[in-house]
Amino acid sequence: MADDPHAHDDVLDAVGPRLRAIRKQRGATLAQLAESTGISVSTLSRLESGQRRPTLELLLPLARAHQLPLDELVDAPATGDPRIHPRPISRNGVTIIPLTRRPGGIQAFKHVFPPGTPSVEPRLLTHEGYEWLYVLSGRVRMVLGEHDVILMPGEVAEFDTRVPHWFGNPGPEPAEILSLFGPQGERAHVRTRR
Repeated sequence: MADDPHAHDDVLDAVGPRLRAIRKQRGATLAQLAESTGISVSTLSRLESGQRRPTLELLLPLARAHQLPLDELVDAPATGDPRIHPRPISRNGVTIIPLTRRPGGIQAFKHVFPPGTPSVEPRLLTHEGYEWLYVLSGRVRMVLGEHDVILMPGEVAEFDTRVPHWFGNPGPEPAEILSLFGPQGERAHVRTRR
């Protein structure tokens, strides 16, 4: 990139369409994004159409709203380092560690459930997508529609996330799972060597 003085311009010119694609992929309107970022709808529209240059003052709130690192939000050129530096998220006492960087497509996560979490009664959720999970350690209670099962280490489950579902840890020790989630119903294809 150092040899090409226009390479930075190419990256900046691609930011607007990328921001639009991320917003649409996540099903957000300009009005919703304006409300969550404090940036006006007209500014967001001009930014997405390329009529306004991206600045840090605009990109930082957008990165927070989309829960993406800034370099991913703008699709900055790769540094050559393939390592992912995940930032754990905590929800209802459960630690969720994103293991993939790219928005869209199949996403990978590690979930760590402390003993007895979440401490609330199961509240079944539904959303678009398809999920595959593998229990690494501990016990995981999975309520899926009319099924209420305990998954042990090494057990695998997969399901359409439009079916009401909930996960928890009924055991006295922490539980950990790996999950793959496809937002548009993509199924994970796992191949094993025979």
